[in-house]
Amino acid sequence: MDLRLLPLGMMVAAMLAVPAAARQENRAGGKLLLTNAVSSVEGAAGGGLASWAVIAGNETRDGYGFSGHLTYVPLADYSLFSRGGAVGIRDRLELSYTHERFDTRAVGTALGLGHGFAFGEHVFGAKLRLAGDAVYSPGLMPQIAVGVQYKQADRKAVIAAVGGKHDTGVDFYLSATKVLLAHSLVVDATVRFTKANQFGLLGFGGDLSDSYKPQFEGSAGFLLTRRLLVGAEIRTKPDNLGFAREDTVYDGFVAYALARNLTLTAAYVDLGSIATVKGQRGAFLSVQTSF
Repeated sequence: MDLRLLPLGMMVAAMLAVPAAARQENRAGGKLLLTNAVSSVEGAAGGGLASWAVIAGNETRDGYGFSGHLTYVPLADYSLFSRGGAVGIRDRLELSYTHERFDTRAVGTALGLGHGFAFGEHVFGAKLRLAGDAVYSPGLMPQIAVGVQYKQADRKAVIAAVGGKHDTGVDFYLSATKVLLAHSLVVDATVRFTKANQFGLLGFGGDLSDSYKPQFEGSAGFLLTRRLLVGAEIRTKPDNLGFAREDTVYDGFVAYALARNLTLTAAYVDLGSIATVKGQRGAFLSVQTSF
């Protein structure tokens, strides 16, 4: 099982195989299919929207792994493109980098920014597994990890103009992920402490608030076959800017493992209102490779 599917967040999930057979496959050359999740839009292993406790790559505790992703999110009035990679070290530590590009398309003109004006953001991440194993821990004991993401937005002048306080910021999160093999089910719960506006693309902090606030990310997925996972995600966001409120975001996804090293994810995503423009719904399309 190679759990790297989740689209925006999209989550990944549990594999079918009895524990004994699963352990044998694990020793033979890496993680079970789909059990290392997919890449989130911010680069951490998880769902399309949420970061999970699992570590990127196919490595076990004896080796090193790698994953890379390309993600495209066409919405009603905007589009988002994300690309990046992550390194997994002995299934204990994850280091990641992702660049996001958010295109305002025709809305850029209405906002006074110009047609096709784009926001960019660099995201550097690190995640450390603290306890448990998502697949092999007995009972309901999950895998638990802490993570940090340093984010740098590239439109400082625009961020200041809309009320943003900073063009750089740091998110901290705590995740718990459990794969229930007997039920072909994967669940994750993450608490994120953040000041980010629209994931950081519109900076950090604002005229309404410049303090860290806990936010929730949740994922659940069901494995229909050994290679096919369906599920849904939810993620809350802080509301720091007076000029435009932020909404809770959702997605419903399908992830399919074409091969051990290649996973495709497709999802329907609802990002709510973005920069005063409501109804930002659309597709989430992602391809991930991992070793």
